[in-house]
Amino acid sequence: MLASLRGDDFVVPFQVESMPVRGRLARLGAVAEHVLSRHAYPPVVSRVLGEALALTSMLGSALKFEGVFTLQAQGDGPISLLVVDYETPQGEAESGRVRGYASFDARAIGALGEGMLTIEELFGKGALALTVDPRLGRDRYQGIVPLEGEDLATCARHYFAQSEQIPTHVELAVAQHFTRGAAAPVWRASGLMVQYVPREGGAVDLSSEPGADFDNDDWRRAALLADTVGTDELVDPNLSPDRLLFRLFHEEGVRVFAPQPVMFGCRCSREKLAGVLRAYSPEEIAELAQDGVIEARCEFCSTPYAFTPSEFGGDA
Repeated sequence: MLASLRGDDFVVPFQVESMPVRGRLARLGAVAEHVLSRHAYPPVVSRVLGEALALTSMLGSALKFEGVFTLQAQGDGPISLLVVDYETPQGEAESGRVRGYASFDARAIGALGEGMLTIEELFGKGALALTVDPRLGRDRYQGIVPLEGEDLATCARHYFAQSEQIPTHVELAVAQHFTRGAAAPVWRASGLMVQYVPREGGAVDLSSEPGADFDNDDWRRAALLADTVGTDELVDPNLSPDRLLFRLFHEEGVRVFAPQPVMFGCRCSREKLAGVLRAYSPEEIAELAQDGVIEARCEFCSTPYAFTPSEFGGDA
């Protein structure tokens, strides 16, 4: 096993040796804490956003080309919008960059309580959109599925079954842990994904029946083993990913590949925000100004920006 698997903030690709099954395991420590603590979200919002961070990191790090992978969940419920995106490593950069935020009705969230909540209770009626935005002239791709089921992992499984026709099992976990010397618990997020990959020349025949299982002995066993993983195991900082994967698949054999580092990274800038404001009319610019200043804040990283109307041809 790889000594570099100690620590956090990376995605580990792996292959189950005796089966046509591959997977990815995400471990986010400082990244999850940075995103979730920066906005002081209610715990229930932090948990679903943390799950989205882990899921997006797993899916985005699987891209074989430069680009951005975006997960967006939108509905008419207490959480109206959740967005997470992953930017593949650029140039000599070795880490993928992930960021995320959520918009919600604080009063409606407070009325939900702290029990186990389904994705429909959190988002109401809505949809999950997964978007691949490649660079270098490739076509943009987007898949959309309804926000239905118990949790975000269930929605992801439905997406792969319907849009990608790939048998996929996903487990997501988010929790707070106390670390040595810390005055308060810190957030951790993790995810496990396994997929059936037909051997050369093979094909996947998914049933058209909603919720039907793919009928393959290897796949059923792999999915059952993945389903045994506990939330505590996924987020345990003392249980390294290689040990966790060995614990799950030791009888079948598991090959662990080099980890793919993940870091927090926001692409906001004063220039980009100014470009957005230039689309407004002088009258709209004047309405946005308070005491001669237009103030804006990045939803992802909370960085504040200030402009004057004169920068856009308006009155100072």
